[in-house]
Amino acid sequence: MNVQIISREGEPEYAVLPWAQYQALLKAAGMASRATPPSAAATAPAQRAELSEMRALREGLNLSLEQLARSVGISPHYLEQIENGQREAGEPVLRPLARALGIAGWSTPS
Repeated sequence: MNVQIISREGEPEYAVLPWAQYQALLKAAGMASRATPPSAAATAPAQRAELSEMRALREGLNLSLEQLARSVGISPHYLEQIENGQREAGEPVLRPLARALGIAGWSTPS
C-alpha cells in the first residue's frame, strides 16, 4: 500500500493514499463508495474574499462564532472584533480563518 503519513507536532494526523486503494479499503470494510473522486474545481478553494465578508461566509457555512473561533485557536470575542472591524488580525490568524471558511485568502482593500 502506498500511503503518505502527514504529522503535526510529531504525531500522525493524516494518511494520504491513492484513490484506488481508498476504494479497496472501503470495499473491504463493507462501505462501498457511491461517490466519484471530487473534481479539481469542486475542491479548489474559492477566490479571495474581503474581510468584511467574513461573517457572511461563516454564517453561510452554518458555523457559530464560537465554533469558528475555537477551530482556529482564538477566542470568540477576538473573532467578533475582527468581524466587526474593531481589531486587525495578522497572517497567523487570517490564514487558518481562510482555510476554515474554504477560501484561498483575503483580498486587501485597494
